[in-house]
Amino acid sequence: MSKGSAINRRSVLKTTGAAGIFGLAGCIGGNGGGNGNGNGNGNGNGGTRGESDGPTEVRFILNPAEADVDISEQYQPMFEYLESEVDVTIDPVETASYAATLQEIRRDGGEIADTSPSAAVAGEDVADVIGIRVAFGAAQYFSLITTTPDDNGVDELAELEGQEVAMGATLSVSGTLVPMVLLKNAGLDVGTAPDGDAEDFTARYSDHSTARDQLINNPSIAAATTGAFSTAPHVPQEQFDEMSQDFVDISAEYESAGSATDEAELKLLAVSDPLPRAPLMSRSNWDDPVREDIEQAILDATEEDLSHGEDYDGEPLWFTGVEPGTSEDFEPIADVLDELGLEFEDIS
Repeated sequence: MSKGSAINRRSVLKTTGAAGIFGLAGCIGGNGGGNGNGNGNGNGNGGTRGESDGPTEVRFILNPAEADVDISEQYQPMFEYLESEVDVTIDPVETASYAATLQEIRRDGGEIADTSPSAAVAGEDVADVIGIRVAFGAAQYFSLITTTPDDNGVDELAELEGQEVAMGATLSVSGTLVPMVLLKNAGLDVGTAPDGDAEDFTARYSDHSTARDQLINNPSIAAATTGAFSTAPHVPQEQFDEMSQDFVDISAEYESAGSATDEAELKLLAVSDPLPRAPLMSRSNWDDPVREDIEQAILDATEEDLSHGEDYDGEPLWFTGVEPGTSEDFEPIADVLDELGLEFEDIS
């Protein structure tokens, strides 16, 4: 992508909001509609200092990538770590989609956000990248397209023409945007998806785990597009050996590939190039002395800091650290948006 192209695209992004072509996939969660404990951002500048001399309230926006995960519980070690390192109290704000997370930032509904890689591009006018999350040493991850191993007539992407494909959220990089490019490059007409309809297949948008489960349980679904964390355990490891050396060398999911084939085995159709993992971001107009301290604490967090205790039986936090990053690290995602011809001037 040329420098001029990036500037033109960014000039469009800076005039926009967060719903529009992607829309909101659901309502803001129970903590999302208010302003915390009443000491929030009433000054229009995102201040979070309470009336007393107590800890600063910091609202941490979360959006579940998987429907079956209690994300506030999943993030509890991060919250407890930050509260132990900085004089803050963390107030989780759950949203229902990536687009809703970005809208919450735009309306000053939180100070820090768990976002998708696409938000580092679409929201670069209102949020700053703190860092890129690292999973077990890997700051890159992969998108997969899978099908079932039975005789469904689908052995390559081109054979998905006329079929139903279960995908992630419309703004999900690994669940939807990158797979759209893979399908387009395979000769399928993606139409105006995910803004509108694909011409050569029917896209069913949800989230990573739902897309996977629909493929496994619904015979009408011919393929699923997800992040590797969702479907790699269902794909025999040797299929990755044959299809993607990058996945073998880089992916944190390679070691667990095939570990769930006794539950349901899937067949690999495509593996993306390496993608930058999702960032943690701060609202750009957040003006509080605690901001620098909390951002540094996030970058200093260790795997032990982010781990639940031994007795915990829920879903662990999926990343083990955060390495420094900027919006420039997400230029590959900007290229994906450009490849799909996605414009943001209609987002409000």
